[in-house]
Amino acid sequence: MDWTRDLPDWPNSAMSRRIAAPPHQWHVQEAGSGDTLLLLHGAGGSTHSWRDLLPILAQRFHVVAPDLPGQGFTRAGTLSRCGLDTMAEDIATLCTTGGWHPRAIISHSAGAAIALRLSEMQVRDGREPSRVVGLNPALGHFEGIAGWLFPAMAKLLALNPLTARLFSAGPPRTARAARLIESTGSRLDPVGLDLYARLIADRDHVEATLQMMSQWRIDPLLGRLDRIRAPCLFLAGAQDTAVPPRVAERAAARIPDCRLTPMPGLGHLAHEEAPKDVAALIEEWLAA
Repeated sequence: MDWTRDLPDWPNSAMSRRIAAPPHQWHVQEAGSGDTLLLLHGAGGSTHSWRDLLPILAQRFHVVAPDLPGQGFTRAGTLSRCGLDTMAEDIATLCTTGGWHPRAIISHSAGAAIALRLSEMQVRDGREPSRVVGLNPALGHFEGIAGWLFPAMAKLLALNPLTARLFSAGPPRTARAARLIESTGSRLDPVGLDLYARLIADRDHVEATLQMMSQWRIDPLLGRLDRIRAPCLFLAGAQDTAVPPRVAERAAARIPDCRLTPMPGLGHLAHEEAPKDVAALIEEWLAA
């Protein structure tokens, strides 16, 4: 995404700033005061995913939301650090640079794996782990044939320098974005669809997302779920067809301190469909 061209009409752009924390030039949105909440979007998303939830949480908390490396407006210093462990390390460096010590990490989809990895790193360093909220947390494997086909395809696509160019060529892909969002079980308004269309039309964003998919290694983390020390809240959209609720159920059953709360009628992008309801669940849990 082009910072000078696209940012002025991006959601919550008045909260945006750039932070240099090697190896990346991060785009971060920051608002509010009080205890810090770190918001981590999922693969292929950006800060726009929090456009309605962030201002609500900022009424009571200091909220920080970065774009993942190479996605949205964050300029990746290298695309070789798009895996789970390396992204967690780089986000930890960003938090140190910003002087942020999150009371909780609010995460969506693949962002939940990064959040849990960050909590492990905090424990390793002798600190109290941040609480973790996982919105439709992607803490499992693709099932069936997709278990080996999708990762293999992602690697092949990421190795082809023409893939991102071909995928993002032409005008914003509104129809493609609509099909993509509908396939997750969510329904967004035209503004939300347009934002995703702009993202998938951006070659750099698509390339970074493909690199994240190709470098993703979640097995080690899944093997340690029973040793996670962070208190967790998993919110599972009942209509989520991208990460079915059973994925959150299985992971929650293994984490020692994890509450699972279903969200009837909502899909994978529940926080975009019902931001007020999601904010209420998060604030209630943090206050408990």
